[in-house]
Amino acid sequence: MALSDGLLGPLLLARGTIDRSALLRTDEDWLERAWAAEKTRVVVVHEGSTPIRRFTDGAALVLTSPHEAPSVDREARYLLGVDEDGVAYFAVRSPLPPGDVAGLREAAGLLDDRDAGLLVNAVALEAWHATHEFCPRCGTLTDVVAAGHMRVCPRDGSQHFPRVDPAVIMLVHDDDDRVLLARGQGWGEGRVSVLAGFVEPGESLEHAVIREVMEEVGVLVTAPRYLGSQPWPFPRSLMLGFSARAVTTELRPDQDEIAEAHWLSRAELAARVESGELGLPGQVSIARRLIEAWYGGPISRNGR
Repeated sequence: MALSDGLLGPLLLARGTIDRSALLRTDEDWLERAWAAEKTRVVVVHEGSTPIRRFTDGAALVLTSPHEAPSVDREARYLLGVDEDGVAYFAVRSPLPPGDVAGLREAAGLLDDRDAGLLVNAVALEAWHATHEFCPRCGTLTDVVAAGHMRVCPRDGSQHFPRVDPAVIMLVHDDDDRVLLARGQGWGEGRVSVLAGFVEPGESLEHAVIREVMEEVGVLVTAPRYLGSQPWPFPRSLMLGFSARAVTTELRPDQDEIAEAHWLSRAELAARVESGELGLPGQVSIARRLIEAWYGGPISRNGR
């Protein structure tokens, strides 16, 4: 089984080459100098999208200098990091100018490592600020500090940091070397994926794997094995990939979450994808990488 060979390798949303430079986030003098520097580069984001420039074999972020960037309050600009040449990168939250724009799901597979890492960071910070403006203790509008990486309540002094919600996502296989795929309620006909769910308070990742599979399809699994992780800022998840072996194989889908579930051999999976009967998760997702790692290579329809 291919999954026994090791980790998943580089994932499209788990790339990046920029030092996040956490120690510089509270250095106000440095931040002002960096924002004034012509070599500084700025990513403009709005509701998860950004301007891009497309090429025949990929795309690049449209990066501007600070003076070319939209004029925004300091609270709407976030330090993303500094590269090895000393170039600082910021994100600003602002309506986008006219032109070619793309969201993270579309752009991630087109961008190089640097741009993919910048965009994931920018989108995640924008999503957090858009939904966490007020203090959860007293309801006061909070102040943005630390170059966009913290919010502080001016009333009670409490500090609040960007949220990350851990979720397990697991490739379940049985002793007959079949994979378990399911269709969620509300998904399009034929669209399937591996199982996933959020980690609950006080729960280990391994226990979350076992619990989620039992809750969603009634299958007992053992030997959860960590394979890799990928940020999924839609709006703030971290997907933790596992494999697990099924001890039981009778499927009892939870009808509130799962419309249908299937055990499939490699031949059955390939044939049903090729015919168009089944559709797999997009290439940007860790779910697709888990399935193809089990399968032993790319799975596509009509050779695409």
